[in-house]
Amino acid sequence: MKTLAYPLLLVAASAALAGCGGGDPAPAAPSATVPAAAAAESTAPGVPCGDVTGAGGAKTAVVAHGKVDCAAATKLLTDYFAKLTPAEANDADGPGPIVLDDWTCGSGANDPVTACSTEDGRQVEGTRG
Repeated sequence: MKTLAYPLLLVAASAALAGCGGGDPAPAAPSATVPAAAAAESTAPGVPCGDVTGAGGAKTAVVAHGKVDCAAATKLLTDYFAKLTPAEANDADGPGPIVLDDWTCGSGANDPVTACSTEDGRQVEGTRG
């Protein structure tokens, strides 16, 4: 019974402390306006950036996530599709992973989405139409 007492005591103490808000008002929501310099420097998650020609000539919609501008996202997928060999494009496991500078791109077998990412969390997706 002692082994259950300690976890239950911790849960009860955590619940009691969570209720101690001190009467401070809730923090204000962040402003919806974005400075022009910040908007030009990065792209908000999930921003459509147009289309590129993908493997086999398929139209591929480009979407940038995080601090990736549309020009860089479009160039990345264009370079990725140009670098793919026909054997890689038709691989049973899907094309990739292929490294392009800081980026690693690829997709699963029969997956219409090509995903590219960096170690610092930037992402670009291309979805075949």
